[in-house]
Amino acid sequence: MNKSELSLAIKNKANELGFLACGISKVEFLEQEAKHLENWLEKGYHGKMAYMENHFDKRLNPALLVDDASSVISVLVNYYPKKDLFEHKELKISKYAYGQDYHLVIRKRLQELLEFIEEHSGERSARCFTDSAPVLDKAWAERAGLGWIGKNGNLLSTKVGSFFFLGEIILDLELDYDQPTTDHCGTCTRCIDACPTDAIVKANVIDGSKCISYLTIELKDEFIPTQFNDKMENWVFGCDICQDVCPWNRFSQPHSFDEFEPHSDLGEVDLLDLSEDAFKTIFKHSAVKRTKFKGLKRNIEFTANKKA
Repeated sequence: MNKSELSLAIKNKANELGFLACGISKVEFLEQEAKHLENWLEKGYHGKMAYMENHFDKRLNPALLVDDASSVISVLVNYYPKKDLFEHKELKISKYAYGQDYHLVIRKRLQELLEFIEEHSGERSARCFTDSAPVLDKAWAERAGLGWIGKNGNLLSTKVGSFFFLGEIILDLELDYDQPTTDHCGTCTRCIDACPTDAIVKANVIDGSKCISYLTIELKDEFIPTQFNDKMENWVFGCDICQDVCPWNRFSQPHSFDEFEPHSDLGEVDLLDLSEDAFKTIFKHSAVKRTKFKGLKRNIEFTANKKA
């Protein structure tokens, strides 16, 4: 195969593997993102996510992660559920955590895609990533034409909205590169207006230390700061508010991944009375286990008490 034929074959294989979309961008230093990241860290918007201060250069230059890196293959993985299980519940869990932990699900399929590439181009210097290394995945997906980074900091697509995971293969193979799309947020500010903690400082500037997802997942303190009393909007793991109000998500369609189907008891569980045994059973393979039982109970107690 020549470069163009292989590029097309990669995208066709990605589609066959169930990826929502696939795009390819050229490896280069992310100069604009470097300034944005530096300012974001200086303002302390990363809160207590100290790991965001690490590997600054690697986040901006994939060549430091993969020897002789030439291309970034970006993929989208749909997780939009068939049913919003917590729409009418007193407490809520983010849609992305309904099924199995996405890291393992996506990594397996990325590895299959890489094996396909090596079958047709020989052994490569390459690595697969999915939110597990210092890679600015949204920046690469944007450069690959898969969408634009919206005012809520998420990658948005006019075709499929934003309820998807991102993954990448960085490799030492020159391919045909896609062109970025344009920004389609326009004058819309629904996400900014809807955020109950004012975490969206301005378009595409997120104070992570105020984000409900940060407070319920990343923050490991014994208590959630009292400044967020009555501002959690029922969320006890993650938050979907800025996505739920986004007009582009009217185009979201249910995923087709068996791995992302919820545990049979998830829709029936009363989180207020959740036992540790039930936690271990229902969330055994879910991203929710990141908080451990103690962390989820902290979130539940904080949110429920402030509603009482």
